[in-house]
Amino acid sequence: MTGRPTEISVADVDTGALRVLRCLQAAGHKAVLAGGCVRDLLLGRVPVDWDIATDAAPDSVSSMFERTVSVGERFGIIRVLLDGSTYEVARFRVEGPYSDGRRPDHVKPADPRKDAERRDFTINGMFFDPEGDGLIDYVDGRRDLVAGVIRAVGDPAARFAEDGLRTLRAVRFATRLDFDIDAATWTALVAATSGIERISGERVRDELTRIWTSGGAARGLDLLLDAGLLQRVLPEVASMKGVDQPPEYHPEGDVWDHVKLMMGAVDELDDPSPTLAWGVLLHDIGKPSTFQAAGAGSSRIRFNGHDARGAEMVESIAGRLRFSNQDRDRIVALTAHHMRFRNVRDMRLSKLKRFLREEFFPELLELHRIDCQASHGLLDLYEFCREALVEATAGETQALRPPPLVTGRDLIAAGYEAGPRLGQILRWLEDEQLEGRLTTRDAALAAAKKLWT
Repeated sequence: MTGRPTEISVADVDTGALRVLRCLQAAGHKAVLAGGCVRDLLLGRVPVDWDIATDAAPDSVSSMFERTVSVGERFGIIRVLLDGSTYEVARFRVEGPYSDGRRPDHVKPADPRKDAERRDFTINGMFFDPEGDGLIDYVDGRRDLVAGVIRAVGDPAARFAEDGLRTLRAVRFATRLDFDIDAATWTALVAATSGIERISGERVRDELTRIWTSGGAARGLDLLLDAGLLQRVLPEVASMKGVDQPPEYHPEGDVWDHVKLMMGAVDELDDPSPTLAWGVLLHDIGKPSTFQAAGAGSSRIRFNGHDARGAEMVESIAGRLRFSNQDRDRIVALTAHHMRFRNVRDMRLSKLKRFLREEFFPELLELHRIDCQASHGLLDLYEFCREALVEATAGETQALRPPPLVTGRDLIAAGYEAGPRLGQILRWLEDEQLEGRLTTRDAALAAAKKLWT
């Protein structure tokens, strides 16, 4: 794979970024686009972030713009806010030792070449001056874009020792861009995997999420496993490799092969959500610990309770990687409920409607589709749920969650005592309403009275 870089023109540059550059240059400072946005422009992609490097001190940058935020003044970094967009402006710098393997002990101003030489990978070490010098490439980043190679700047062992997260970043760039990792860089990466254990859970989580959602997730899993990184950050996922499955349901292979196929399907989605991607990755995480083979022959393999066991494991993983409570709950739900589809045809209408209206159901249904396509290929239960959803909501926007015919307050006002019995009656009344057997307030009150007595 080659990057086939294009030429960049002023017209390709975000107007807000141009304003920041021009303002700094008009004040007599050197200012250039830096890092990932230059890489993406050369690849013909629209950059997500626009970073600017300059010789201006942070206080000078702050004085030039009306709205700024100091996010790393110790490192010479200021965020400039313009027209609803954010531009990160960093001073050219060199960095001191990384005693903790995460961040430099100190930084000091430097010239552009020295700044480029302290960056992680060559493709991220280029600068671009849209109205002056054009592309400024001290580290042969354009050469590696043409060759489709991820190569560390300078000594790869030193780059990975500085920040252990760079091992994950190398995998992310390789998968997102479909590039190869340079042999010397790969050797140093494999030797440096223990450094990831010094990185905070949040940073590891965010980097992994980008690998799962930026394209090439299945290849990313292979690279992480081959490097020994997966065994350190997600040993529960690594343990899925080699766990056999019954071939009549899973002709694709073991649990690892199944999940990799599913992650490949995630790559094909338009903008997959992080929780769906993590749900796909972790939904079968409980299979290795619940594996049972009754007698000889893999066709008698069972994973009884792997959904519940998996949900417990996801709780642990989410805590370790510092997920938000909301994201943790969603991924736990996707794991805990992914086996419920096998019972949908036998559910009472009220129970089915309760299932269909769960907040997590849209993502769960998509997970189920991907799950089926990566195994036996049968989509009958998926189609059944889609049709049930259409039928339940046809012409009625509140069909799955209709306003209650009576409330707890109504029943208490009618003389019923608060307590568990009242809650049971209210749930029964809602079930009858969902089933279509209760349609009026008077009928609901009469049914409640009969049930109570």
